[in-house]
Formats: sequence, C-alpha cells, structure tokens
Amino acid sequence: MPPSDDKAGRPDQPNAPSRFNEEKSAYTVRGSDKPDLEAGVAAIRNVWKTLPQRPGVYRMHDSGGEVLYVGKARSLKSRVVNYTQWQQLPARLQRMVSQTRTMTIVTTESEAEALLLEAQLIKRYRPPYNVLLRDDKSFPYILLRQDHAFPRIQKHRGARRAKGKYFGPFASAGSVGRTLNALQKMFLLRSCTDSFFNNRSRPCLLYQINRCSAPCVGRISAEDYAELVGDAENFLNGKSTGVQEKLGKQMEQAATDLDFEMAALYRDRLKALTFIQGSQAISAQGLSDADIFALASKGGQVCIQAFFIRAGQNWGHRSFFPSHVKDVPEEEVLASFLAQFYEEVPPARLLLLDRELAEPDLFCDALSERAGGKVSISVPQRGDRRKMMVQAERNAVEALDRKLAEGASQTRLLAEVADLFDLEGPPDRIEVYDNSHIQGTNAIGAMVVAGPEGFRKNAYRKFNIKRPETAPGDDFAMMREVLERRFARAQKEDPDRTKGDWPDLVLIDGGKGQVSASMDALEELGIEDVALVGVAKGPHHGRDGREIFHMPDGRELTLAPNAPAMFYLQRLRDEAHRFAIGAHRQKRAKAMGSSPLDEVPGIGPARKRALLMHFGTARAVKSASLDDLKRAPGVNDSVAQTVYDFFHVR
Repeated sequence: MPPSDDKAGRPDQPNAPSRFNEEKSAYTVRGSDKPDLEAGVAAIRNVWKTLPQRPGVYRMHDSGGEVLYVGKARSLKSRVVNYTQWQQLPARLQRMVSQTRTMTIVTTESEAEALLLEAQLIKRYRPPYNVLLRDDKSFPYILLRQDHAFPRIQKHRGARRAKGKYFGPFASAGSVGRTLNALQKMFLLRSCTDSFFNNRSRPCLLYQINRCSAPCVGRISAEDYAELVGDAENFLNGKSTGVQEKLGKQMEQAATDLDFEMAALYRDRLKALTFIQGSQAISAQGLSDADIFALASKGGQVCIQAFFIRAGQNWGHRSFFPSHVKDVPEEEVLASFLAQFYEEVPPARLLLLDRELAEPDLFCDALSERAGGKVSISVPQRGDRRKMMVQAERNAVEALDRKLAEGASQTRLLAEVADLFDLEGPPDRIEVYDNSHIQGTNAIGAMVVAGPEGFRKNAYRKFNIKRPETAPGDDFAMMREVLERRFARAQKEDPDRTKGDWPDLVLIDGGKGQVSASMDALEELGIEDVALVGVAKGPHHGRDGREIFHMPDGRELTLAPNAPAMFYLQRLRDEAHRFAIGAHRQKRAKAMGSSPLDEVPGIGPARKRALLMHFGTARAVKSASLDDLKRAPGVNDSVAQTVYDFFHVR
C-alpha cells in the first residue's frame, strides 16, 4: 500500500512500535513522471537536509507511492547522503534512485531496533530493490497441550494461542510427521481432538496398534499418563539418554516378571527412540540449540541451506532461494535473509554461519532482543562444528544445482509455450482461470498464477460471483464477470503495466464458449493485447491426455499426449481446478453454518441463540408475529420490532 497523506501526523505503519517517530518528506518533479536520475537525486537531497544524526529506517517511493526500497541506518543523515552520490552507486541502485520521488523516515532508539523494523517493513511491502525471502510459509512445531487433564500432542502452525509447550521449529511438515509418529510409539500420548476424546466408549484403532494408551476410556490412570507426558517432555528437551535408560530397565523388569507382552511393548518403544536418534541427516553432537546457515551462489541465483538443531537433535533442514539477489554482495544477501527469517522464527541461542557478517554485533543485539536472551554468532573453523558447516555447504551447492537444472527445464517449457501460442517471448506471468459451483450455488471464480519460478501462490485470487445479472449456473457469465473485475482493477491500479501484474498469457478452463465470453469481457474494457487461450478436454474427456487449445481466432490446437508442454499446461489447468474447488468447498461449508438471523442488525450470538431455542428454527423466527417475538426470552420490544421489520418490511 502506498503511504497516505495523514494530516493528523499519524504514521502510516500501524504495526510500528509507538516510540518510533515517522515522518514523510517529498520532492515533486513537475512536468514529467519519467524515471530520471537527476530528479531522483534532487528528491533524496531535499529529504536529506532535514534528517537527524539518529538511527532509523527509510523507505523510498516512486511517483505512484509504491515502496522501492527499505533500508536502516545508524545515522540517517550519513546513510541517505550516499544515494545522492550516484556515480559511486552500482547500476541496480542507480535505477532505484532514478525512480525515487518521495521518502518516508522512521527514527528509532537504537540501530538494533532499526534492524528489526527494517525486516518487518520489508516483509510487509516486499520492495523490488530489497533482497526478499520468498518462502513465507510458517514453520511447523510440535505442541504438547496443557489445557486438558490428559494432554494432547499435535502438529502446530501459526500463532501460539493454545496453552502448552511448543517444540521447534521443524524444517518441514514431513519432519514433524516422522517425529510425531515416533513419539506416539514411544510415549503412547493421545493425538485426538477433545470432542473425539470426550465421546469415546471404547478404544480407537491407535490403541489397537500401540500408538495410544487410551486415556479416553480409562485404560491408563491420570498419574501414569502424566508420567508418559513427563517422559515426552524430557525427550523433546534433549534428555533422551535418561528416557532410554528408563525404558531399558522397564523392559528388563517385564521380562524378569515373565510379562513378555509388556516387554515387547517396551522393546518397540525403545526401537522408536533409536530410530529418531539414528535418523539425523547431520550430527548434532556437542550442540544444544543452534541454527546453521550456509550460502551458495551460481548463475545469478543464491541458495541458503538451514539446519535446525534443538535440544541436541537435528529437526530437519530446508533450502531457501531469496529473490532480488542479482549484483548484491553475498554477505549482504545473508544478512538481509537472516533479518527477515527471524522476523517470524524465534532465534536459537547460537547461529553458525559459513561467513562473517558485516555487522555481527548489531545482529547479536537485535536477535537477543527478540529471543529474550543472549544470542551469539560464530563462523566455525575447525572441529565438529566445522564438519557440520561443510555438510551444510555441500547441501546448499547441491540444492542450488537442482534448482538451476529445474529452472533450465522450466525455461525450455516456457519457450515451447511461447512458440505454441505465438507469444513475443517466454511468458513471465501466466494466469489461469476456473469456476466452481453446484447448480449455481456458492459460485466462485479462481485465478492461479505461474511464472518461471513455478506457482506464485501469494498472487492467487478468489472471486465471489455476486453480480445480480450473472445467472446462477451460467459458466459463460461467471467467467465474464471474473475477467471484467480482475482487469478493471488492473487498469485502475497499474495502467502503465510497470508493476509486473499484467499477464503475458491467460488460460481459461473451457472451450469456445468460455473463450468467447472472456474475449467479450476484455474488449469491453478496451484490452486487445492480452494473449488468451482456452483449455478444453478432448473427445474422450481428457482420459487420453489430448487436450484441445482454443484460440481467439477460432483455431484449435492439439499436442502429442507425451509432449512436455502438454504436461505443463495440464498441470497449470489442474492447479486452477484444485484451487477453485477448494475455495468453493470453503464457501459452501461456511454457508451451511450460516443463518438468516446473521443478517439482522443488532442481533448478536446471545439473542440469536435465544430466538433459536425459543422458536426451534430460523424459518419459524422469520414467520413469527410481532407478539410472538416479544414473548421470546431475552428479547425486548425494540429488538422484536427490529427482527419483525427485517423479515416483513421491504
């Protein structure tokens, strides 16, 4: 969102701490909005005159108010003046300066605060001249809930609102799944929901396969279950040796007592523990809590490999491929990545890096503030830590090589698509549209976006079909509405097509009718230069893989079933279909839980419940007389009149 002119002087960053003092300075270039170095330097110099020698964060905006760059400084005045000496700037920053027309300044109490705020603003605005961490998916945790007499163990993502202990982060859902599977074998803790737990009359299947101790039906006492919970906590906190010794003694005692069934159970739990200890992709010996990062670069792309060590155990690794890294020094890429990465993830007590940062003390101070304790950074040179770093470096190189190979394959596919549909060049942005409904109800349109790097899920959009002139079940009218709304907004927000949000190719899930309706929608908006193709199933309904591509000029194209471009286009169409069906199901599920009373003004949950309890159904409330409504408990004369008028006065 561009900064707004706030006459009251309030900052346009609502999430910024209140002690930050933000102000906006502008220099307007009259007569032309064309990017120009001289105008950009003049705008920056005009702001620089008023800057203090204090730490803070600055944002550079273009003529439309969009954020170009977010930076932090120990001294704003000393840092910003560097942009006025454009001869000494690399070409990338010269382009940025040439587009700059306004700046927004936020002062902070310290440079560490400025570093944290910079990461927050980069994540919010995603500026084109900052290094960006593209993987926004939150990391999974293991949650041991403590809001029930028999605690539940489960996978968790997102905000930590539930009462309990969180263990993580894990690198992937697969890492959590494998660990949870082993934990269930080892400690027999329940994983079911509270409602499922409360309604059991006999043990479920997990009890039968020795994955749960069945506390729901009293197969284990509260004291013994609490002991299992304590063992699980000890294991997740790194005290696995004590747990292993305890299980070994219990197995031996059961064998001595000739209770071979129980001895076999303890044996299986020991095997599960050994599996977890032996499945580490990288040895965590000598480390308690640490994050390991190694960077590899090749062909203008960067891969950062991360390993997560918690409680002396390796909880997985993940490869990251930050964007906007061309012509940016590797140390700067790593520093920017770390700042954004730890915006969401709690820092470990120790960070092991494969290279020195330009400002390691600043990062330690900022991360220590986030962690609520001391965080240290080290570049290992010898010993076990160096061996771990070498392995992380090797993984980074191998992941980058795979990424480049996939990118080369993707480039060839896009070139084939361009040749097939007579495009000017390989498409950078492909938009795919599909609709979903059941006999016209809960109708929804969906748009998915793909590019050279794959699917861009943050660009996906859903469209609730809401125009009264769109008849229920009319697929052609639905597609026309979706495209009119999407491209009318594009014309309004990006008329010059400079933001990269206009598609190079539009794929429609459908045949001639959908293509014709889509072309009508674009022509009404005066858009004639967007390539549009319909993708329809062949004569055997797609079972033989022979899709038919319908061109706006009436031509029909087909490809060999085993053609790589065919597989690629089918994958795009299938993704749009999956997204549309998922959005439709969500809307339908929400509608099933709704009531006509939800729309009555002034009727909250308590009064809605009282009316339903008194009349039985929403239909009975709708048909009730005014006197009947007044007799309902918790409903006064004013509310009764409101409800009656809503359903009867039109």
